[in-house]
Amino acid sequence: MTLSTRTDSTDYTIDELIAVCIARQVRDGDLLAHGLATPLVAAGYILAQRTHAPNAYFASAVGQGVVEGWAPLGIAHVEDMWLGKALANVSFIIMVADILHTLTPKEFFRPAQVDPSGNFNNIAIGRSYERPRLRLPGTAGIPDVSVYSDHMCMYVPRHSRAVFVPKLDWLSGMGYHPARRRGSGPRYLVSDLGQFDWANGRMRLVTVHHGVKMERIQLKTGFELDMAPDVHETPPPTAEDVRLLREEIDPLAVRRLETLAGTARRQHLRGILIQEGVLAPDDGSLFDAS
Repeated sequence: MTLSTRTDSTDYTIDELIAVCIARQVRDGDLLAHGLATPLVAAGYILAQRTHAPNAYFASAVGQGVVEGWAPLGIAHVEDMWLGKALANVSFIIMVADILHTLTPKEFFRPAQVDPSGNFNNIAIGRSYERPRLRLPGTAGIPDVSVYSDHMCMYVPRHSRAVFVPKLDWLSGMGYHPARRRGSGPRYLVSDLGQFDWANGRMRLVTVHHGVKMERIQLKTGFELDMAPDVHETPPPTAEDVRLLREEIDPLAVRRLETLAGTARRQHLRGILIQEGVLAPDDGSLFDAS
């Protein structure tokens, strides 16, 4: 089954749609937290502030700062967005252990694995901790935050059965888990195929992105999905959403790095650094496949 109802003819890329979906989860006055290397989330947060949530604040893992202002996304000078505009800076431990649980921020996590109940893994792929198949970036403050948060969201730029699994290799983020004593599991997830929630404590398909078949989403998910009674097509970005992302918020298209892999990702990263003036056009040594 393919849902074909379209509300806008604006041309857009999948990274722009994901950023817009993230922005739509933001409410005016929200405190928004995000981790390192999450340009799709940063783009979505800034878009929300530029459109319908002018009073949103950002709590960033870069410098552990709370920020009201914003700057265009970048790679070489990303600290300028957060360190140069912070209202306050604190240590990482104080931020995740002492402050965030009192402020109840909304936060988007990118899981390496997520199960039907919204528990997720950012530790390793493979059951051997000492010799895993893949060592992941690690948990950072996820175990501290996920056990009490009521405002967790997720995003998955490349939807696959390797991410959506019936059983985690490791547990680093708590979803709708029997051991939970406070807070809730995640409320929302957006991928490159659709939008999901956990209305009944189990992952449920809510909207399908334009041109995507529902059967494809189920095929690329490693467990049976629940279906909302009114599954419909994801509303597309507006022309102004796309203009803001391309011209003001992220003219270098840093957000696209999260949807790319392999050679395509290296080439795009190299192009960004060239545009930022920190890499010569003829210097490809940092991007050799070896």
